[in-house]
Amino acid sequence: MNGPATVPLACADVLGGEWEHIATRSYGTSIHRVRGAGTYYVKTSPIVDAADLRFHPENEAARLRWLARMGFPVPEVVEVGGTAERSWLVTTAVAGVPAAGPWIPAERARVVGAVAELAAALHALPARECPFDRTLAVTLPRCRTAVRLGTVDLDDIEDHRRGWSAERLLAELDATPVPPEDDIVVCHGDLCLDNILLDPETLSVTGILDTGRLGRADRWLDLSVALRDIGEERREWGFGPAHAALFRERYGLPVLDHAKRDYYRLLDEFI
Repeated sequence: MNGPATVPLACADVLGGEWEHIATRSYGTSIHRVRGAGTYYVKTSPIVDAADLRFHPENEAARLRWLARMGFPVPEVVEVGGTAERSWLVTTAVAGVPAAGPWIPAERARVVGAVAELAAALHALPARECPFDRTLAVTLPRCRTAVRLGTVDLDDIEDHRRGWSAERLLAELDATPVPPEDDIVVCHGDLCLDNILLDPETLSVTGILDTGRLGRADRWLDLSVALRDIGEERREWGFGPAHAALFRERYGLPVLDHAKRDYYRLLDEFI
């Protein structure tokens, strides 16, 4: 059958197959799984401001190709396209299940270890060879752009900031001392557990998803998000503070930089 209305007909006609809607993000990006001769994922999005750090098909495709050259398991880029109204990215499917789980208690330590090893491997890449910039010189102006464009997702902010306006978030950011960027590595940029796929049997990493924010940045851009996902008591995932401590041990992080952790968690609210 043809794809739904959010999918450009050119894309739907080429892929054919059976289309299944997977998710629609708050900022307008729709994700579909297509089963035909093969299995593909299609992300489509309205055309957005170039300063918006959210989904841009060309940006994500370039990062997927770069990570593949670096030897990391990522979806293969099949097609990048667009019209005056919408753009899209088509990739192959990657086997695996999200690291978010659910996992039985006996598996959770191994899952956290796999995530920590992936983070360490990404951060061990030669940052000078990475062509993508996610330092604060790039990211901070884009936080202001998000406020100006009204694209801050206020339904997806941390609990202690519920009810805040985008302007209040920006005032909080402006009032928070900027930590030194003295530990630049290659960061995923959104290293949450949903963006890491694992083999359900071996618990080894099989895929890295949503790479559109990858780039050179202080390692706490990633660590703040990973530790938040792993360290919070989330009933549906089963992780908690003890697992965050295990992540730090397996990653090799003896000292917790509270200032950087809190700053980059605040920064993540805008993007």
